[in-house]
Amino acid sequence: MLQSTDILQMNSIELESYIENLALDNPVIDIDFDKGTTSEPINDEIQRKLQWLESSDYQNRVYYKQEREADYSQEQWHRTYETEEILSEYLFSQLLTTEFSDFDQKALKYMILLLDSKGYLTEDLSDIASQLHISYEHAERILQTIQSLEPIGVGARNLSECLLLQLYRKPAYSPVTEEIIKHYLSDVGKNHLSIIARKLGVSLDEVTEACNEIKQMNPKPGSSFSNREQMRYIVPDIVVVKLEEKFEILVNESSYPTFNINAYYKSLMEDAPDKEVYDYLKKKVSQAEWVQNCITQRISTLSRVAHAIVEEQHDFFLYGPLSKKPLRLVDLADRLDLHESTISRAMKGKYLQCTWGLFPLNFFLTASLNKQFTATGESQTPDKAKEAIKSIVSQENKNKPYSDNKISEQLEILGIHISRRTVTKYRLELGIPDKSGRKSLSAL
Repeated sequence: MLQSTDILQMNSIELESYIENLALDNPVIDIDFDKGTTSEPINDEIQRKLQWLESSDYQNRVYYKQEREADYSQEQWHRTYETEEILSEYLFSQLLTTEFSDFDQKALKYMILLLDSKGYLTEDLSDIASQLHISYEHAERILQTIQSLEPIGVGARNLSECLLLQLYRKPAYSPVTEEIIKHYLSDVGKNHLSIIARKLGVSLDEVTEACNEIKQMNPKPGSSFSNREQMRYIVPDIVVVKLEEKFEILVNESSYPTFNINAYYKSLMEDAPDKEVYDYLKKKVSQAEWVQNCITQRISTLSRVAHAIVEEQHDFFLYGPLSKKPLRLVDLADRLDLHESTISRAMKGKYLQCTWGLFPLNFFLTASLNKQFTATGESQTPDKAKEAIKSIVSQENKNKPYSDNKISEQLEILGIHISRRTVTKYRLELGIPDKSGRKSLSAL
């Protein structure tokens, strides 16, 4: 039962790895890498829809070609891996023409490899010096060498240092800009320009000009480079294809290999003269048969969950993400007569591909904001509330932007009943500044 539970919550990639490892441990298993199981026939109409879905965006081209052409998938991986330059490799290439001692070369490589995806050095320099058995001053000189490289700002330990590195490379810069970067970045983020002007004893125009200069800098110098940790494909476990009168729901079984029980070992077990040999082969055959049953059960459960999601979120699949309705795990459990934990395991780490994109199955679980409904009889979701907040903010008078309390009142008019505190939470999640941060500079 534990094995059945584990297989249920595996996604396609995990299941593929599990089957391959199982085959290494169990000699009676013969893997067929060229053919996936097909519990549901794919007729011509569905095939045409899949072809259209495949060509609709870049993701689909990768996903379905990966399913049908394993060799192409490997070529695509290596081609991407080779053509997208890694930040560390770019930095190493700039050091080739400079002579360093053997130790400094190793120290430079060590510190460069510590840089995160933004190009920042997040490790404490004193800890690095201790690990390299050098003085802090020596470590600082090595870091300064890294900070002298392109892209400008790489090797910074925080945002302020990153911007200062870029500022100091300019032939001329304003002392006001330097002071703002050193001491007032948080106020810049809140658009408190008048406060900065008063503290620095300069005009608002000077502060505005300095802030415009700062906005032209790159806060993440390493972000334009490829990150090997993020180079991975997501294979959808469910594909939803819209036909003229219904949705066709396909469980993706072609992304992991099927396997059979080796006929030779099975006959050997039946004719085994030795009880020890018989018991061993019987155990391995039973294990293989049980895994096959677990995979079949996984497909069945996943198909049932997917069908329930499509039926419950029918408007989403017709009209898009803003039409998603409230749906709880307990609702699916009641509908399918399954335990909530079973559905949770079936959905864990699984992805659904449809005309609107690729979504984790948990995306379709959405809590209702409240028990009240709009005039149209629809219950409100956080997504709809966030879209309404964005719309209200985009239409407000920037000379007198709305407070969160006022936004809450505007939402009430639209039939969306959430508190001021919830408005603040959603506004922050959307990356929308507060009232003062949205105020037009001309009104300050």
